[in-house]
Amino acid sequence: MTVPQPPLPNEPSAPQPLDQDTTLTTRDTPKQLFGVYIKGMAMGAADIVPGVSGGTIALIAGIYERLINALSSIGPNLWQVFRQQGGLKGLMAVWRQVDATFLLFLLLGIATSFATLAGIIKYLLDNEPLFIWSFFFGLVVATVLILLSEIERWNIGRAVLFAVGLVFAVIVSSLPLLTATPSLPYLFFAGAIAICAMILPGISGSFILLLLGAYDTVLEAVHTLNFSIILTVMAGMVTGLLLFTRALKWLLSRYYQATLALLTGFIAGSLVKVWPWKVDALGALNSEAVTNVMPWQYPTGPHWLITIGLMLLGAVLVSLLSWWGNRRS
Repeated sequence: MTVPQPPLPNEPSAPQPLDQDTTLTTRDTPKQLFGVYIKGMAMGAADIVPGVSGGTIALIAGIYERLINALSSIGPNLWQVFRQQGGLKGLMAVWRQVDATFLLFLLLGIATSFATLAGIIKYLLDNEPLFIWSFFFGLVVATVLILLSEIERWNIGRAVLFAVGLVFAVIVSSLPLLTATPSLPYLFFAGAIAICAMILPGISGSFILLLLGAYDTVLEAVHTLNFSIILTVMAGMVTGLLLFTRALKWLLSRYYQATLALLTGFIAGSLVKVWPWKVDALGALNSEAVTNVMPWQYPTGPHWLITIGLMLLGAVLVSLLSWWGNRRS
């Protein structure tokens, strides 16, 4: 995979004139839009699992910078964009400014995964945790190896940033879970924090919700269509996005390789959370199993054939996704 590079300092990325449509509305074909939708589904499926980040999928699929650019363009300045032309032309100018067609198809893909896969993945996490964690472990390992190869000219600074990202993700993954019943204001706050984690590769938004004691509440709200909870969490997510993505865009545009090293460290640190062999505090297997053990210490045995096979499957799929993203770029 070749991750798109940011503009050089002597080649500033000035915004295009409003009457020059250089965004997705004229550039992307229906086939490419379908590809964005599929990548959105992959991001949604990853975000459902507490330990895997949709941002990881976006990065490996070659749409991460485009996503950050689109989200960071949403803000008060859009009113000025609209006023310059007004009416329908102004609305179309705003649509192009935020790369809205790209965001729309991506969100449709994410929503499709949440609507169709949330129940399946929750069932597998509860009943076949070893196998689903094995799949995602292979996926994350392959992602780390691919991204490490993309970091050019390793130096002490980038190595330190990688280590900082790794240690931070390990610490976050090891925090105790909160179990209190969340209120709506608390869910708003949890949504704002979780969406920042969803955008950051390696830090799972759903795991942040789990840490904050809001994961089961949100998942149940999706199943039962509890719109008061859904809308509250969505409002928090929108707020978090508007505050966070601008800072991340600034880092990517000025310190791309250093930021990539930090993000890769986040992903590597998440391997602690997606380690397949887990037991509970008493060494038993149940939905509360969060303690990592060595494969041979697993109560039912390591299941080498199935676990390694699923790891290889995850690695192959993420490699294909990387190839697809590279080909699209």
